[in-house]
Formats: sequence, structure tokens, C-alpha cells
Amino acid sequence: MRAASPLILIPLLIPFAALAACAAAGGPYPSLQPRAAEAIDPRVPVERPINDRPITPALAAQLGALIEQARAGEPAFASAADAAESLAATAGPAQSDSWTEAQQAVSRAVAARNPAASALADIDALGANALQTQGGVAPNDLAAIKRAGAEVSALDSRQAERIKALQQRLGL
Repeated sequence: MRAASPLILIPLLIPFAALAACAAAGGPYPSLQPRAAEAIDPRVPVERPINDRPITPALAAQLGALIEQARAGEPAFASAADAAESLAATAGPAQSDSWTEAQQAVSRAVAARNPAASALADIDALGANALQTQGGVAPNDLAAIKRAGAEVSALDSRQAERIKALQQRLGL
């Protein structure tokens, strides 16, 4: 047999050289002792949230005011949407005077959605501001924000569906 050429062995030695370069000579080595977090049994149920305080009174007042704002805007929206529906029912072809009048009524109904839409945005902003300024939201505060958001969102969604139906009726 013929001896291997030294040039053929060089590619085989490159991985070993790379591994040797990764080894640090001396220095502090990490402890192999169990860490404090490893002593916690993940199967043990959490008895209560860490921050189980009641909802902040100021937040409760703000959320109540925003829900009331959205509810208070409902009659104005309903009136504007009813007017738009009656005009859309009698509207002529696109670009006619009656069609334009119905389109303007739809625009008034869209504007009448503002109380619910702005209340929903303000509820979202309350949560976002708390996250940004406090670094988190207490569980009861978060639950109250979610409940208020869901209630106002349902109202806003009903209004949006009614507007969409009017716009489709007019071909917008």
C-alpha cells in the first residue's frame, strides 16, 4: 500500500482544528448545581395570580364612561341609518339625484358611528398605555378592559354591518 499524501489529510484535520479553537483555556466554568427555577415543580397548580388586586377605581370609571358613550351614540346612529335605508330603498340609478341623496345619508350614518368607534379606540388605548407605562396590566384590570372592549366592539360591529349593507345596496 501506498502512504497517504499529506495534502489529502489536511481537509480531514480542519474540523478538529475548528473544534480546538472553540475551547476556552481556563476561566470560570458555569456551576452544575440546580438553579432555583429548576426546583419549582411545573405540575403544581398556581393558587392565585401574583397581582390579584381588584380593578382600579379610576379604570373602572373610565371604562364605564366609554361604554356609556358608545351606548349613548346608538340612538343617533339608528336614526341616521333608518333615514339612509329609506332613501336607499327609493334611490334611482347610480349618480342620479336620489342616489346621491341616499349616499349622503349613508355618509351621515357613518359619521354617527363615531361615538362607538372612538370609545373602542379609547378602550384599546387604555390597555396599551397601561402596558407601556406600567410594564403590564393587572389580571382584573385586563379582564375589565376585555369585557368593555367586547361590549363596545359588538355594538360597533352591528353598526358596521348595517353600514356595509347600505353601501352594497347603493353599489358603493
